Order: sequence, then C-alpha cells, then structure tokens
Amino acid sequence: MDVWLVATIILGFWMAWNIGANDVANSMGTAVGAKAITPRQAAVIAGLMNFTGAYFFGKSVTETIRKGILHQNMISNPWIIVYGSLAALLAASIWLIFATYNGLPVSTTHSIIGGIVGYGLVYAGTGIVDWGKLAQVVLSWILSPIFGAIVAFFVFKAVRLSILTRSDPVKSARRWAPFWIGLAFVVIGTMFYIKVLHGKNLFYGVLVCGVPTGIAIFGISYLLIRLHFKPSDPYIGVESIFRKVQVVTSAYVALAHGSNDVANAVGPVAAAYAVITMGLSGIKVPVPKWILAMGGLGIAVGIFMYGYRVMETVGKKITELTNTRGFSIDFSAATVILVASWLGMPISTTHTVVGAVVGVGLARGIKAINTSILKDIIISWFVTVPVAAAISAVIFKAILFLAG
Repeated sequence: MDVWLVATIILGFWMAWNIGANDVANSMGTAVGAKAITPRQAAVIAGLMNFTGAYFFGKSVTETIRKGILHQNMISNPWIIVYGSLAALLAASIWLIFATYNGLPVSTTHSIIGGIVGYGLVYAGTGIVDWGKLAQVVLSWILSPIFGAIVAFFVFKAVRLSILTRSDPVKSARRWAPFWIGLAFVVIGTMFYIKVLHGKNLFYGVLVCGVPTGIAIFGISYLLIRLHFKPSDPYIGVESIFRKVQVVTSAYVALAHGSNDVANAVGPVAAAYAVITMGLSGIKVPVPKWILAMGGLGIAVGIFMYGYRVMETVGKKITELTNTRGFSIDFSAATVILVASWLGMPISTTHTVVGAVVGVGLARGIKAINTSILKDIIISWFVTVPVAAAISAVIFKAILFLAG
C-alpha cells in the first residue's frame, strides 16, 4: 500500500478521534451536567450513535476541497491535494488535542478549514483562498452562539412559566410537558430528514417526518405521564420527566453529529484516496464505506478515551444545569441548527450549543454564568482558524521538502 495513503488514513483516524474527544460535548455535555446520565453512559451512547450516524448516514459524496474554501482550478498538481490533506489533518488534530486537553469546546469544522487555508496560502498565496467562504466561517463565530442563546433563553423561560412557576407544577407538567416533548420531536424528526437523510425541502420534512413524529411522541408521553407521574415532590417529578426525554434528544444529536461531522475527518482522506488510487482530483469524490467506518470508529474511540474533559466544561462549568434546562438547550440548539441548515447560513454546532447553555444561564440572571470559563472558550474560537492555518503551513512546507 502507498506510504502516503497509509499516512493519510492514520491521520484521518486521529482527526476522527479528536472529533469524538472534543465534539461529544455537543450532544452529551448537557445530559451529563444535568445528571440525566453518567459520563460512562454518555460515552457508550454517544459512541454507538456517532458510529451509526457516520457509517449509515455519512455523506456518500464530499467536497475534495473542504467547503470549497480553496479555488481548485489553481491547483495544477493533484498530489498537492494529498500533501495538503495530510498537513490540514495533522494541523487540525494538533490544535484539537490541545483544546480538548484544556477542556475547550472548539469547532472541528473550523479547525480543518484553518488547516486547508494554511497549506493553500503556502502553495499559491492569497489568491487561492475563497475569502467570501472564509468570511462566512468568521460570521458563524458570531451568529451561532447568539442565535443559540436567544432561542434557549426564551424556550427555558416558556418552560418555566408553563410548568415550574405554576401553583400546581404537577398538574401543569401533566398538561404542558407532553406539548414541549412533542414539539421537540417535531424538530428532531425534521432534522433527521434534513441532516441525516439530506433532504432539501424543509416543509416536506416537517410534514412527512416532523409532525408525525411529534404527534406520536406527544401521545406516548401524555399516556406515560398520566400513568406513572406520581411524585412526592412536584419539582423532582417534573425534572424526572425531562431527564428521560433528555437522554433521547442527546442520543439523536449524537446520531446527527456522526452523520455530518465525520466529513471533517474523511473528506480530506477521500480526496487523497482519489488522487493516490485513481489520479483523480475532481470536485466530488465517492467515499468508500470503509473510510466512513474508519471515521465512525475513530469518533467512538475518541469519545471513550477522552470525551469527558469537554463534556465537563459544557455540562458543569459554564452554568448549573437541571433536566429542564438541559432539555431547553438541546431543543433550542436543534432548532437553530435546523433553521440555519435550511437557510444555508454558516453555523457551528459547538458554538450553538455553548450559546444555548449561556442563554439558559442568562434566563436565571448574569450571576448564573461562569464568565471566566466563557471568556477562555470565546478566545479559543477566534484563534482556531489562524492557529490551525499556521501549523498547517509549517507542516505543508516540511512535507514538500520530504517529497522532494
């Protein structure tokens, strides 16, 4: 087997490992923080769901140049894509392992984009970079957390007003909890159609997947609450309802994460694979199932080995979470990501989830937010692309030297 292909596969697996170690907090951080599940249970659920999403629903076609961030017509030698893919994967992985070690939730998409920008600048200068696309990436740093925070703020306020602050929370929970749970699954069903099955029509997705799923879950939750919801403490009872729902919503987010973000690891691998095995460097390349399986396995292993660090930051260090708060975060993040995907807006899952956590904290007052840890997270966001680009540029020069 070609030594460059072996190196690309190894680095692709390591990148997938880092995605699992860092991005698991997107789906499981709030569930762990709200004590719906333990970190070990979160690792098992997230590992299985991410692998399933990556293998069965991972993109069968991915861009050779990730997100179209480079003008491909300026790359005359296809092997530059191989060397650049290696440099980008290694640079993104180095940055992600540093961020994960320090418990910082950063965007894996932005990390790989930074790596691609870095090798592109070294190869052909500023003209090769699609600065419009890069501007969209920067815009997502701002839009994602803001939208996540705003929606989560109002969702949690609505949940609290309709259930938690009522004179009889038990009665209110029996009436309103099935509605909120059903509404959440309208969003989840629609997201499955858009993000996992890659459907294009939002309204068709709502009608075919979202509404039927929401109605079914509404009916099931209504019956279960009527039959089994007999708590001695009404507030504990309300939280126990949302605890079970939160496990399901978190598992779904993990499935969607595996189906989409695995491309951050396998996209460069597929591009290099096409060049090495077929001499092709077309815009679209098929991704063999074994590469998707490799990406899914890498994500799962990363979750098991190291995912607890970032989970702790998102779930415990930004603000104190309960199950109703965690549910509000999952519901809000899923809604924002769904609408943004439909509108074609640049958005980061990581940034949206962190923004939603902040929004729920703000609903309880600014003192509920750990501003110190939040400041560290925001700084890490803004340095992701330039740091990954700088590391990639150095690695790319070294690879060119070694390749002769």
